[in-house]
Amino acid sequence: MTKPTESELEILALLWELEEASVRQIHERLAETKDTGYTTTLKIMQIMHAKGMVSRDEQNRSHIYRPATNQKETQNSLLKNLVNTAFGGSAQNLVMQALGQENPSKEELDEIRAFLDQLEQKKP
Repeated sequence: MTKPTESELEILALLWELEEASVRQIHERLAETKDTGYTTTLKIMQIMHAKGMVSRDEQNRSHIYRPATNQKETQNSLLKNLVNTAFGGSAQNLVMQALGQENPSKEELDEIRAFLDQLEQKKP
């Protein structure tokens, strides 16, 4: 799988949310939070299509784009790469660093504990 750039990942996140969208729809959503030109959005989406990250329906005047990979696969691949390159392959180091940088709420800690309990129950 091709590793998406930060801009490509932003677009993929919107496509995962919307399921399909035109360049204009994606551009309008991106423009809500950052200063970007329509032609820049168009070019990035054309590159993403060439890389196989998105599919494109060209039947109408406005091309409709869809994500070619699902969100979970992409997140798993990016996370595996991050753990290997930045944390020496240690998921524990990643988790400790992430929790040390933030102040998790009681609810978040409860969810993390519940998740860890589920993992322990799966082990033989």
